[in-house]
Amino acid sequence: MTSVPLSVLDLAPVPSGGTAAGALRDTVDLAQHVERYGYRRFWLAEHHLVPGVASSSPAVLIASVAAATRRIRVGSGAVLLGQHTPLQVAEDFGTIAQLHPDRIDLGLGRSGLAKFVELAKAALDREPDDVPATPPEPVLVDGLPVPRTARGGSLSRARAQRLEAHVRLLGGTGQPEYDEQVRDVLAFLDGTFRDTDGQEARAVTAEQALLQVWVLGASAGPSSRAAGALGLPFVSNYHVTPGTVLDSAASYRESFVPSARLDRPYLVVSADVLVADDDATARELAKPFAGWVHDIRYGDGAQPYLTPAEADRRTWTAPERAVVADRLQTRIVGSPDTAVERLEVLRRVTGADELLITTITHDHQDRLRSFELLAKAWAAAGH
Repeated sequence: MTSVPLSVLDLAPVPSGGTAAGALRDTVDLAQHVERYGYRRFWLAEHHLVPGVASSSPAVLIASVAAATRRIRVGSGAVLLGQHTPLQVAEDFGTIAQLHPDRIDLGLGRSGLAKFVELAKAALDREPDDVPATPPEPVLVDGLPVPRTARGGSLSRARAQRLEAHVRLLGGTGQPEYDEQVRDVLAFLDGTFRDTDGQEARAVTAEQALLQVWVLGASAGPSSRAAGALGLPFVSNYHVTPGTVLDSAASYRESFVPSARLDRPYLVVSADVLVADDDATARELAKPFAGWVHDIRYGDGAQPYLTPAEADRRTWTAPERAVVADRLQTRIVGSPDTAVERLEVLRRVTGADELLITTITHDHQDRLRSFELLAKAWAAAGH
């Protein structure tokens, strides 16, 4: 059996009744634990202006996590280039890498906020009959569920207007093409950047920094093509848009050109996973997830993560269930044996070289336990 490493993607989730400070401390604690469990990387996401996620400044948090750990690679999953300049990104991550050489991963992503506003506006124009009453059945590809996403949901006009304001606040408009931004980051790291007039510009903290550059994406679009064309490793976000995982992987491989950084495609696939001692316990802990996803997609963004008892008190309509079904159908929830079996299917069908695991629970100890159980079961399976 091919040995496939596991890595971690964390959002520093804020639990109901908790605080951002507590969530950040839990993230550092989680990194220390998963390092002992044998995970290869610990990555931090970037989210803004929502009360349920504390990982809004990945470079700052990565520096703290790197200082609190010894061996595990630490990085971004992903820093959003639509909200930063390439110079800022190169200098921030170069600085961290100079202090923690050959341990830092710079994962680059596109800002999805502007696109989300467009989808939100379209949703406001839909007639109620356009919202599905039942979730579409996923397509099974050699045992892997590849769902069709149901579009719809109840998004208020006020929410759409707030999102538009957020795009302006975060600098989400008027950005260069994505591949151009990635090329600029690489040029600053390589010491080869030239401005539009051909003048040299040097980012001294970025140059000769020992770090790895990655691209993260969710579809067969600019991200997968940029990763391939520039010869970079690529992460396909099965946990965000599971219906496009095979298309994005194929696009990356078809676009790949060997580079000084990478001589063959290297694909990582993310997965949302929750492991407990048995399937029933895992399903109980997983109850708040549907509401979390619905708030992200159609509400006011990620809210503090509920307890299972709080989640039981939420009422649902059939259309609300339908529009989050793709995430529920593809979240891996169960005992260690269940999780390993489903992750092996994901790895086999996608051909992933590595799997990136994200786990969210209300209680921090349940999250630690999930990663511990998975690591032991994955190693026992020969990985």
